[in-house]
Amino acid sequence: MHDDGWTLKKFQEYIKRSDYSPERKHDYFLKLVEEVGELSEVIRKNKRMTENAIKGTIEEELYDVLYYVAALANVYEIDLEQCFELKEEINKLKWNK
Repeated sequence: MHDDGWTLKKFQEYIKRSDYSPERKHDYFLKLVEEVGELSEVIRKNKRMTENAIKGTIEEELYDVLYYVAALANVYEIDLEQCFELKEEINKLKWNK
């Protein structure tokens, strides 16, 4: 599905190609909240992926959260890699005093 050059930008582009509906901004946000709740549950139960069985695991729910973060970024035309770089600069100043 992906090559060694997989990046956040490529992930965001992949999500945009498969699921881009600006009119569904609210739905994407509600799905994100739902997925965070599901992530909370599997973390509480410490359900981890075994071999290639990802269903119902922390790994699956982390992917789902990332998916909806990317979908929201896309509909708001936000480059997550750029946000990462800018926020890291702020964090470096804040935490490396």
